[in-house]
This record gives sequence, C-alpha cells and structure tokens, in this order.
Amino acid sequence: MQKQWQLRPPVSQEFINQFPEINEVILQLLYNRGFNSQKDIDDFLSASYDDGLFDPYLFKEMTKAVERLWRAFQQKEKVMIYGDYDADGVCSTVILYQTLKSLGLEVDTYIPFREGEGYGLNTKIVQQFIAQKYQLLITVDCGIANQSEIKLLKENNIDVIVLDHHEEPLELPPALAIINPALKNSGYPAVKLCGAGVVFKFVQALMIYLEKNNSPLKLPVGFDKWLLDLVAIATVGDIVPLVSENRLLVKYGLLVLGKTKNLGLKKMLEKINNRSSRLDSEYLAWRLAPRLNAAGRINHASVAFNLLISVSEEEASKWAEILENNNRQRQEITEKILNRAFEQVGEVGGETKFLIVCGEGWPAGILGLVAGRLCDKFQRPTLVFTEETAGGEKKYVASGRSIDEFDITAALKECHDLLLRYGGHPQACGLTILSEKNYSAFCQKIKIIVEEKLTGVKLLPTLEIEAKIKAAQINWELLVELEKFEPFGEGNAKPLLLLENLKIEQVQTVGADGKHLKILASQDNDLANLHKLIGFSFGEWCAIIKPGDKIDIVFELDVNEWNGNRELQLKIIDLRLSKY
Repeated sequence: MQKQWQLRPPVSQEFINQFPEINEVILQLLYNRGFNSQKDIDDFLSASYDDGLFDPYLFKEMTKAVERLWRAFQQKEKVMIYGDYDADGVCSTVILYQTLKSLGLEVDTYIPFREGEGYGLNTKIVQQFIAQKYQLLITVDCGIANQSEIKLLKENNIDVIVLDHHEEPLELPPALAIINPALKNSGYPAVKLCGAGVVFKFVQALMIYLEKNNSPLKLPVGFDKWLLDLVAIATVGDIVPLVSENRLLVKYGLLVLGKTKNLGLKKMLEKINNRSSRLDSEYLAWRLAPRLNAAGRINHASVAFNLLISVSEEEASKWAEILENNNRQRQEITEKILNRAFEQVGEVGGETKFLIVCGEGWPAGILGLVAGRLCDKFQRPTLVFTEETAGGEKKYVASGRSIDEFDITAALKECHDLLLRYGGHPQACGLTILSEKNYSAFCQKIKIIVEEKLTGVKLLPTLEIEAKIKAAQINWELLVELEKFEPFGEGNAKPLLLLENLKIEQVQTVGADGKHLKILASQDNDLANLHKLIGFSFGEWCAIIKPGDKIDIVFELDVNEWNGNRELQLKIIDLRLSKY
C-alpha cells in the first residue's frame, strides 16, 4: 500500500545556536520529542533509575490497598491473585505471587482460560471463590470492568483490590481499593503503565510500608529491581508508550534481563538463538513477549506462569520446550486464519473505513493477531470475530485493533447496550456479544460511528520522518548518539531518517528467492563515502532500478554483524525514485 512520507519541520537556527555542542541530527530528534530545554534533554538522555521513578503513593488509594494486604498477613487470611492470560497478565501475576511468597504469605493464583472463560472475572469463578472462603482477592491486569462480579464478592465479605491499567468504564466496580493510572482521579502522573507496571508500583509501596512500620517481615534491599526483567517484557509486550517512567522501567529491565535470576527466562533466552541477538526492546517485542503470549493463545497461560516460577533447571527446561511448541502452533494457526480473513476482506477501496471479519470456531487466542495484521496492512480499524453456538444461542467474541485516528474502545462504549462485555485501550480492544440480533445491530452501529469519526481522514499508512540528512553525516558517532535514545518503542519510535538523490552504484537481490534488496549507493558524487543499503522484502525493486538511477529512501541506521565484523548499514523502510 502507498505510504505518505511526512517530514517533521526542521528546528530553527535559534534553537541550534542554544545547543552548539549537540549534533544537529540529534538535536532535531530531541526537538521532535518535545525536549526544548537543557533540563528536559538531560532528563531524557541521562535519566537515572532512582530520580526518574514516581512515588507509588501518588496513587490515591495505595495506602488503603497496602494496609489491607498487611492485615491479610497479620490474620493469615486466604488470598487469591487473579490474573490474565497475555504476557502482561502472566508477568503481573508472577511479580505479585513471588513477592508475597518471599514474605511468607500463602497465596493462590488463578488465570482464566481464554477460550472458555474470557477476559477478567466471571460469575462462575466468583462463586467458586466464595465457596472456598477467600477473604481477599487481588486482580492484576484486569478487574476495572468487572462491576457486577466485584459487587457479588463484596456482598459475600470478600475484599477486592484492583491493580489494573485498562480504560475507565462507565461505572467503577465497588472494590476496596483501585490502583489504576488510567482513572481520571488516580492521582498518578504516568497514565500509561502496563499491568505489570502497576503491580511493580504496588510492590514498591509495600516495601516502603514495611520499612516505615519497622515490620519484622522485610524484602531485601533491591528486591524490586530484580523484578524489572518481567516488567520490561510486559511493558513492551503490551505496547504502552516508552516515555517517562515506562522508558526507565524498560531501560533498566533490559539490564536486569541480561543477568536475570529467573530460571524460566534463562531457558527462554537459551532457546532463542542462544542469546545471539542483542537484548533490546525489539528482542522483547518480537521474541520474548510473543512466546509468553502463545501459551494463552494455544492452550492455557499456566504454561508461561509455571515457566516463570520454575525453581529447578529441569522444570524450567520442560516448560520452555512446551512454550516453544505453543509458539510454533500459534504461528501456523495464525497464518491459516489470516488467509481466510484476507479472503473475506477482498479489495479494500477508499470508501471502506472499517473492517469486520467473522469465522465460525476460529480460536479466540488468535483473533488479536489477525486483527493487528489486517489493521497494519489496510490502515483501517479492524474487528475479528469468532462465532460460537452455546445452548442454542450464538455468541460472538472479538479482538480489535485500530489506527491512531480512531479510539476503538471509546467507540465500544457508545455500543455498550449491545455488548455482554468489553474493554481495552484506544488502539486495542476485546468484546463479547450474545445473539445474532445484537451482533447485526452492533455491526451497523459501529460502522456509522467509524464513518462519522473518520470523515475526511486519509487512511494511508504514514511514515513520520524525523529528519532529512546528508550521507556524509552518517558515521559511527551518529550511531552512538542514536543509541542514547533507546529503548525504542511506542511513543519513542526508532528514528526514521530521509536521504534524497542517492545514486545507485550497485544493486542486487539477496536471500531466498531474491526476496531482499541490497544496494551500494553514493550521494553528490562522493565515491569515497559509499553506503550499504538493505531492503528486506524489497526484492521486486531490482526489476525497476539499475546502476546510475537516483532514489530517495526512508531508513533506520543499523549495524550489520558477521564473523566478528561490524559495519554500518541503512535499513530501507521505504523508497521511491528521485524526482530530480
């Protein structure tokens, strides 16, 4: 699909004069991110762990939550941690479970089965908890939308602490305490923590409470820092913005991951190319998080949970192997369902603003992946449904993905009367609908909402280019400065740079079936400063361009490593023939 190239406005000469010691390309990137003072720049490039994190007690109900948990310690109450089946939910559950176990509290955990139970609490499991006489329930990465279930728990004298980060519903549940940065009155400044990030703040608050009250039970100094490997995986896996506190959690989490004490993570790292790749945010996003997610998508998330709480090498190896098999199955099933979804979608014209596909018996765990692929390809908000029949009545379960211009969860709020349950973020959601009648009405209503919201919006993927540079500015010093912007991710994207009028000196295809494109290029007849370009899946361009042609490229500055050698390379994100 055609892409729009959108170049950010260049910084003024006045701004450049304020910071003569900073490389102009780097200064442009800082300006693009809103850093226009020395303090802002220093905080971003040199932020420290201790100075950059917020006080967990900024959450208005944190004291109430911690004191209630401490009472459970003192009275030896039955405590249940209720989690979720994705990477964030599993990591959240493990973090809280290991913390409370380290303090000597006997605690149980429950992660629902995606296929049979769906997201969040359900009435059946709540009744089971009541029968088992639990006294305190802590939800992690869920709970904010479970108004009726938490009301039932409260009526049966079970206190509930909600540790969640999802959007605020129309009606809050009657929990004893809610710790959620997405609430309008949470009191917390970082509104985009993931679920594990919220649990991490709760652990920090608990450690502070125990220290202040001279408790005989204490966690070792630095205990919370050893949890950062899981926090980092969850933060990247849940695609929350890597800015402010989140960026620090991931930055230091990657350092912890490199020397992790978690046997399960060690085994995962060994299995994934034996750590041959650099441990960065891309490694978390494309290798670790998908594997943890695969457990809940294919069978039950307990596989990932058991891996991460393993206490022996043998146990960790067993669960890591099962998880690898889950991931392979996930990849195969996703491709099959995706092909069927593409058939349903067919040609997408300019008048189409919204995509809805539905298949009978499609695995619920795959729906979000398929929705994401469709949304990325066609640049349209997308819902992917699976249709089930239970008790003679049809049920429709969906996952959705959206574009920056459309808040899909806010749209669901406008359709709440047709939904059994729903929840999510502006760009990702889940929902359940009972009956074919409600499904049909919902499809009609949400299409109208989308049409209204996206009237006049060009639905084309946009490449936001940070700076136009000259080939002579590309060197190792620039790469070193760019690395200070890491970790990259949502809200802090890896910089896309623009080079114009590159003259092709050599061009060839590489890889299996000539799928990839390799170019040697110069600029301004400077043959002493040649650059290597690699375009993954750009092989078809070899039939269009030839030596002597001039091209413009949008690229990421990268490093190619082989046999102990390192060289700079320009990873092509998009290209076009030069206009002049």
